[in-house]
Amino acid sequence: MQISTYTVRRQTTKPIEIIDITAEVSAALLSSGLERGQVTVISRHTTAFVNINEKEERLLEDMETYLKRLVPKDGNYLHNLNPVDGRHNAHSHLLGLFMNSSETIPFAEGKMLLGEWQSIFFIELDGPREERSILLQISGM
Repeated sequence: MQISTYTVRRQTTKPIEIIDITAEVSAALLSSGLERGQVTVISRHTTAFVNINEKEERLLEDMETYLKRLVPKDGNYLHNLNPVDGRHNAHSHLLGLFMNSSETIPFAEGKMLLGEWQSIFFIELDGPREERSILLQISGM
């Protein structure tokens, strides 16, 4: 059993942004040289998350609209009364209650076993941000 760790760094440009990171994860898997095992993708933030879903332009727009409606930014949130980093981001933390900070994907023959329509997304909920990091831990043989 071997374990390899990689970090993907991304800048975000919008308050809510859904970014396809499937290619970066595939590239890391390829460079690991492993044939079978699993890759865990984890967001290292409390206001950005990881999700597997379909990459279709209108669906991605629907997802963003849904998130904005689910927990509005301008709500009356206690966290925003005295934010530790100056960001009024309670809505971002609350949206995170419905999301995963990580996903684990099996792979075989050096390729992730995602379904035909599945992509891996990094979901920014408190952007824009200069740098976000996503940790990839690949374990296998």
